[in-house]
Amino acid sequence: MPDLPARELECLLVLAEELHFGRTAQRLRVSQSRVSQLVAALERKIGTQLVERTSRRVALTESGAEFVDRVRPAYTRLIELVDGARQEAGRAAPIRIGFQGLAYETITWTLARFTQENPGVALSLRELPLGDPFGALLAGDIDAAVALLPVREPGLSVGFAFPPAPRMLAVSHGHPLARTERIDAEALADVDLVSVDGPAPWYWRDVHFPRFTPLGKQIAGTARVATLQEGMTLAATGRYAMLTCRPVAERNQRADLRYVRVTGFDEESRMALIWRSARRPAQLTKLAALLGALPDITEPTWQRT
Repeated sequence: MPDLPARELECLLVLAEELHFGRTAQRLRVSQSRVSQLVAALERKIGTQLVERTSRRVALTESGAEFVDRVRPAYTRLIELVDGARQEAGRAAPIRIGFQGLAYETITWTLARFTQENPGVALSLRELPLGDPFGALLAGDIDAAVALLPVREPGLSVGFAFPPAPRMLAVSHGHPLARTERIDAEALADVDLVSVDGPAPWYWRDVHFPRFTPLGKQIAGTARVATLQEGMTLAATGRYAMLTCRPVAERNQRADLRYVRVTGFDEESRMALIWRSARRPAQLTKLAALLGALPDITEPTWQRT
């Protein structure tokens, strides 16, 4: 297939409108001699004269006028197709990411860097229900979730796991446990622990909203919440306590809450970037790599016990 003389065609079409080499050169931002070269090159490829030029006027030949009439609609349509494709590329489907609970600095800094390095990729962000960490991801409503581990759902994989974080118990300043620096997990049998509403799988719920202590003592859970802030507010009333993690505690300091370190669990709290194993946008791999390259800022600046 011969090369399409796009530049020569553009030159001829502009010249057909202006009938003036100088104005044509200005519109194309080239010299007049370059206009003459482009027209001559097109005439050689077609094999006929298209333009008549005298000292007084510029005109299309009969063949040139007929050629322009036939080419202009096709050329205009080609430009429209190219522009449309460019606009569609600019409106490419965004990478949809859900966040459970709190997106702290490690995540927000990474997203800022990702958008700088990938200007053609848009990000769509949404908050996930506290009690449904994987539902939107399994339904295909989002491409990835930043959610608490563990995850054992078929078809989901961990792309990046954040460092583990110590468990913390949020209680009011008047709560009996507020006077201690740390407690053993067995002490949770003596509190009314906030539970969560939603279809979270049982194995996940037992880690973050346990019904029993590690030694099997039952933990009361008479209140259920849909969001982190609801749980914090209930804890602040003094009747309830909420189990959380150190990064969340550090970034949710309130005058009516105290955070106590909880030890004795088999595993610490841990967030992860989770995606679908089979259908994962390539940009998510870049995002996971950026998360791994950032320094760990999950270590607290207060209550290091």
